[in-house]
Amino acid sequence: MSTTKKFLAVAVGLGLVTLPVLSACGSSDDDQSSGSGGSKTVTLVSHDSWAVSKDVLAAFEKESGYKVKVLEDGDAGQAVNKAILTKDNPQGDVFFGVDNTLLSRALDNGLFQSYEAKGADKIKAEYLADEDKDRVTPVDTGDICVNYDKAYFSERKLTPPTSFDDLVKPAYKNLLVTENASTSSPGLGFLLATAGKYGDDGWQDYWKKLKANGVKVVDGWEQAYNEEFSGSAGGKQAKADRPLVVSYASSPPAEVIYGDPKPTTAPTGVATGTCFRQVEYAGLLSNAKNAEGGKALLDFLLTRTFQDDMPLNMFVYPVVEGAQVPEEFTKYGPQAENPEIMDPAKIAANRDDWVKSWTSLVLK
Repeated sequence: MSTTKKFLAVAVGLGLVTLPVLSACGSSDDDQSSGSGGSKTVTLVSHDSWAVSKDVLAAFEKESGYKVKVLEDGDAGQAVNKAILTKDNPQGDVFFGVDNTLLSRALDNGLFQSYEAKGADKIKAEYLADEDKDRVTPVDTGDICVNYDKAYFSERKLTPPTSFDDLVKPAYKNLLVTENASTSSPGLGFLLATAGKYGDDGWQDYWKKLKANGVKVVDGWEQAYNEEFSGSAGGKQAKADRPLVVSYASSPPAEVIYGDPKPTTAPTGVATGTCFRQVEYAGLLSNAKNAEGGKALLDFLLTRTFQDDMPLNMFVYPVVEGAQVPEEFTKYGPQAENPEIMDPAKIAANRDDWVKSWTSLVLK
C-alpha cells in the first residue's frame, strides 16, 4: 500500500484523471498564531499516493480550524527513511504511509510519540499494532498480488497463474516483472510473501527458480506497472511485453474506473494465491511542532467520512468497522481470502537479512 502504490499517480501521468486538490496551500508565518497561541496549520508528511476528496478535507479544515499542508516525499521507503533522518526537527506533525513491512524500522528509531486516536476502538483487531504504546494508528489495508493481462492469456489460450508455484513453471517463463525488494514496498511485500509461503529454508530456492524462469526486476512500482506490464494503460502505450506484474489487488478496479474509454470489465486480473496483506499506519511525529493539530488530524483519519472516502482515492480498504467500500471497487478488486500474513516482529527480526540475501541471489 506503499512505496507505493498506485494507479492513481500513473493515471494522472497518462492524462486519464485530474487529481482533486489535496491540501490547503501551506504557509508558515501567516498561519502560525491562533487564538490559543498554537499554529493554524497542521502538516502531514506522506508518500506520493496520499489522496483525499477536496470536500472531505475542506470539511475537516472548517470543523477543526486547521489548514492541512501535505508534503509528499516519494515512495514509502524513501519517505520513512527521510522522516527518520529528520526526526529531531521533523518536516511536519503527522506521518502517514509507514506499512507493516517497515513499521519496526520507524518504531525502533523513535519516529513517533504516543497518542491513541479517537475512534481507535472501532479499528478491526487484526490491523492493530504497538497496542501497549499507541505510537501508530492503522488507517488502511490492501493486498500486494501478482496481476495478469487478461488479453495476453486469452489470445494464447494460456491459463493465467494463480499461485506462487505456478510462477516458476515453464509456461510462464519471461512473463513476470517485479520490483526491487530493497527499494520498493510492493517488491518487499512480494519477498515477504514468498518467505511466509516457503519458510526460512525454502524461499531462496524458490527465488532461484523464479530467476531461472526469467523474472525481471526493476526499481519501483511505477516502472514495473506503467512501463513493463502489458495489461496496464501505461503499458499498452509503451508496448510493454510482460503480462505479469507484482502490483495490488486494487489495480484492476483502478483500470476500470479511470479507463478512457471506460471498459465494461477489468482488463487485468489478480492471481489470488500470490497475495501479501499490507497495512498502512499514521503516527504523531516525535518533536511535532503542532502536536494538538496532529492529534486532530489523526482523529480525522479514523472518521467514517475519511474511511468511506479512501477506496476510490487511494485504492485501499478501510480498517474501521462499518466503513463502506464502493461496489465497483469490491467487484473488480476483492481482498484475497487467504493472503500471506506475517507478524511485524518476524519482519523486524528478518527483513534486513532477507533483503541482503535476496539482493545477492537475484540481482547479482
